[in-house]
Amino acid sequence: MSDGDKPDRVFKTAWFAKAARKAHINDIELCEAIAEVMLGQADDLGGGVFKKRLNKNMHRSIVLAKGGRYWFFAYLYAKKDRSNIGDDELRDFRVLAKSYATLTGGQLARLLVDGDLMEICHGE
Repeated sequence: MSDGDKPDRVFKTAWFAKAARKAHINDIELCEAIAEVMLGQADDLGGGVFKKRLNKNMHRSIVLAKGGRYWFFAYLYAKKDRSNIGDDELRDFRVLAKSYATLTGGQLARLLVDGDLMEICHGE
């Protein structure tokens, strides 16, 4: 957990949820992975973008951070299909991370209600 009185919250995008389901990656594994990211056990790509290995190293996830308190699983790919994301994709993820950093509580709640985001861990 981060410093302060509020626990870390972890979300996955609707797109990521579908991809994770197809890859047989469950929320428990995602929550465990975020705990490792918080301990520095991920590749920090800068600008609030992290790459974390999942599914016994068969998949890579792109995780976006909002001030170390909110974490968003945004993208998933199989290691066998591609070695890494491109520079243009990294730039886009950095922009998205910055955008998530400006979300208000109300905007976050709206994304949850609309199904664009799903919360998977809350201080666990």
